Amino acid sequence: MRVDLLTREFPPHVYGGAGVHVAELSAVLRRHADVRVRAFDGPRGPEAEADGVFGYAVPASLADANPALATLGVDLTMAADVAGADLLHSHTWYANMAGHLGGLLHGVPHVVSAHSLEPLRPWKAEQLGGGYALSAWAERTAYLGAAGIIAVSAGMRADILRVYPELDPAKVHVVHNGIDLSRWARPATTGPEADAAEQAVRRLGIDPERPSVVFVGRITRQKGLPYLLRAAESLPADVQLVLCAGAPDTPEILTEVKSLVAGLREKRGGGDAGVVWIEEMLPRPDLVAVLAAGTVFVCPSVYEPLGIVNLEAMAVGLPVVGTATGGIPEVVEDGVTGALVPIEQADDGTGTPLDPPAFVRALGDALLDVLSDPQRAADMGEAGRRRAEEHFSWAAIGERTMDVYRTVLRG
Repeated sequence: MRVDLLTREFPPHVYGGAGVHVAELSAVLRRHADVRVRAFDGPRGPEAEADGVFGYAVPASLADANPALATLGVDLTMAADVAGADLLHSHTWYANMAGHLGGLLHGVPHVVSAHSLEPLRPWKAEQLGGGYALSAWAERTAYLGAAGIIAVSAGMRADILRVYPELDPAKVHVVHNGIDLSRWARPATTGPEADAAEQAVRRLGIDPERPSVVFVGRITRQKGLPYLLRAAESLPADVQLVLCAGAPDTPEILTEVKSLVAGLREKRGGGDAGVVWIEEMLPRPDLVAVLAAGTVFVCPSVYEPLGIVNLEAMAVGLPVVGTATGGIPEVVEDGVTGALVPIEQADDGTGTPLDPPAFVRALGDALLDVLSDPQRAADMGEAGRRRAEEHFSWAAIGERTMDVYRTVLRG
């Protein structure tokens, strides 16, 4: 069986969880099928193509067009190239139309992986303008035409059937995201590996001797960073807030975050005041070192189909404090591997808390509770690692994905 994976992101051009997902999934699927990967960001070169990885650039005629139109231009080029595949599998709206059109053109089934839903991210209109209407149309068209849909959580499946009620529920399957446990593990406590990890965190401005709350994510409305920055006002002075946060969706949200960071630092005494903001995307070993130096990981998202970052933190042995929304409750076991923060949300697609101050207070209280007992936090981290090992290994997820492919091909 030949499977063509169609994606916006693929190494070395990875910006978020969907890119990590496709990279890991492609590796495990190669044990079962002939896999070709087709991604954005331009040609990858002869060596990559020999390994079945092909890159596509935006057509020159669309280089200055609205980003959504440029995306559809790449999709058309991809759709022309998938001849010979037995099944197409697209990831995110960026590549959905490549799968939809390629499936129609070449007469093969198209499977969609749902990492998020455009109707539940209306703030993207800030980023794409009228292109948001195009992205929403592309996603809807692809979902309604797909032979199968893979949701990364049961919460995501419920969202899909709520947003697209025309879909046959039997076509929507749940296959969780996974984690490569060999690549996400706490460094050794002594020796060269430990020394390199300590040097990495100190170079980034983190004091490994102090407790710290770690956030990793893009600066986008769905990740809830402004709520975290307000909640962090309640953290004790000795607790560091480490923000691995970059790739802002818009200048406006970046300005908002900068203002909140400056205000938090001022309230904590001026200077950096224990607020470490790392804007560049860190290499994995450095990010592992940052996580390992942390006390608790925080995921304040208001929209999160699953959250690979939570799995990464758990694999390194950190407890996770996360919003009780989307797929997060399927990852974080409240009181065992961390804490779930209650939230009442608007049903207009934004995920906005109905009572933002109450959500901020609850988030701060949950962080303080975990931080107050270091031994319990460490025990939660160990439980999180075990949960990642038992439920989220990529080998098992590869098998489940192949089962979906077989179901679709049987018709």
